[in-house]
Amino acid sequence: MKTKAQVRSAPVIHLQPVSIAEILSMAAEALWSNKLRTLLTMLGIIIGITAVIAITSIGQGVQKATEQQLQGLGTDILQVQAGAARSGNVSQGGGSASTLTWDDAQAIQSQVSSTQLVSAYLQQTAQVVSDQQNISTTIIGTDANYADVRNTHPQEGRFFTPEEITAAKPLAVIGPTARDELLGTGSVVTGARIRIQGESYDVIGVMEPKGSQGPFNLDEQVYIPLTNMSARLVGNNALAGIAVRGIYVKVKAEDQSNPDPMNAAQFQITNLLRVRHKIFPPAADDFRLTNQSDVISTLTNVVGMFTIMVVAIAAISLVVGGIGIANIMLVSVVERTREIGIRKAIGATNTAVLSQFLTEAAVISIIGGAIGIGLGIAIGFVTALIFKFPFVVSLWSIVLGFGLSFVIGIIAGVIPARNAARLDPIAALRSD
Repeated sequence: MKTKAQVRSAPVIHLQPVSIAEILSMAAEALWSNKLRTLLTMLGIIIGITAVIAITSIGQGVQKATEQQLQGLGTDILQVQAGAARSGNVSQGGGSASTLTWDDAQAIQSQVSSTQLVSAYLQQTAQVVSDQQNISTTIIGTDANYADVRNTHPQEGRFFTPEEITAAKPLAVIGPTARDELLGTGSVVTGARIRIQGESYDVIGVMEPKGSQGPFNLDEQVYIPLTNMSARLVGNNALAGIAVRGIYVKVKAEDQSNPDPMNAAQFQITNLLRVRHKIFPPAADDFRLTNQSDVISTLTNVVGMFTIMVVAIAAISLVVGGIGIANIMLVSVVERTREIGIRKAIGATNTAVLSQFLTEAAVISIIGGAIGIGLGIAIGFVTALIFKFPFVVSLWSIVLGFGLSFVIGIIAGVIPARNAARLDPIAALRSD
C-alpha cells in the first residue's frame, strides 16, 4: 500500500492542447471515412451557392446586354409620342391619336437649337409576303434621317434618300431576320420584291443586327418611306399634314454654351409643340416626351431589382443547406458517441471535441461553397453562351457566396459540436 508521500510524488500528466493541424487532420479523416454522409451534408450548401452565383451572373449579363442594346440605339435620344386615343374611358396607348405631324418634326429640326437630327415615324403591324414565305411583322414608315438618329444602318444595300421620301417611292429596307424568313438565309436582296398589304415594294437594303428591345425584335422589322406608308398603307392624314406616331430627336453634344442639352431640348420641344398645337394652361399636352437615358436607367434598375429578388430567394436554399448540415451532424454525434467517449477517457478536453466538430462543419461548408462557386460560374458561362449575352461574374457575388457558406456551416455546427463536447465519457463508453 502506497504512503501519502509516495502518492504526492507520483508524476502528474499534463495534457498538451491539440494543435490546429491535428484538429484539421482528425476532421478530414472523419469526413473521408464517411464519404456518403459528407456528400449529402454538402449538397444543400452546393445547391445554394450554385444558385446564388449562377442567378447573379445571368442577371448581370442580361442587365449588361440590355444596357448595350439601348446604348447602341443612342443615349442622346428624345422620343416624342403622339397622344393616346380613348375608347370610352379606356386609353388606347401612346401614339394611337393623330396629334403629331411630319410638319411638327420639321419644325423641331429647324427651330429647336439643341437638336442635331430629327426623324418622324409611323408604325403598324402588317403581313409581309414574298415568293417563298409570308410573315406578320412591324412596319416602320420613316424618313431619310432615321438610320443616323437611331444609330442603325444597312449592312447591305442602302437606306432611303430625301428625294425618295418626297416622291413616296415603293421601297423597303428589311431587318436581317426578316430577310432570312422572307428571302432565305443570307440571300442577296438586290432586285428582290415583297408585298405589304397587297402593295409591291422593291427591297434596297438589309439593316445591321440589333436584337430585341423590350417586346420588339428590331431584326424582324421592315422599313418603308413615311410618305408611302401614310398614303398607301395607313391612309390616316391629319388635317394639318401627314400624321405620325412619334418623332425621334437626336440631341447635340454638350458644350460650354449648352452644358445640359437634353433638358434644354425637352424644354424647347415642349414649348414649341404647345404653341403649334394651341395648348394653353391648364389644358394637358397632347403628346409625351421620353428621355432615352431615363429608359435605360429604368430598365437597368428593374433588371437589377429582379436579380436581387431572385438571389434572395436562392439564398433561402443556403439556410436549408445549413439546416441539413445541423441535422446530419446531430445524427453523426449520436453515431459517434462511443468514439467521443474514448477520446474524452484518454484525456481529450471539451474544447478539443468542440473544435473538431466545428472544424468538420466548416470544412464541409468551405468545400461545398467552392464546388458551388465553380458550378455557378460554369452554369452562368454556358447560359451566356447559349443565349448570347455578356458573361459577367462579379467578385462580390463570389465573396458573398463563400462567406455565407462558411458562416452558415459554423452556425449549423454549433449545436452538434456543443452536444458532443458535453457528453459524459462514462455514459458514452457504455453506449452501443
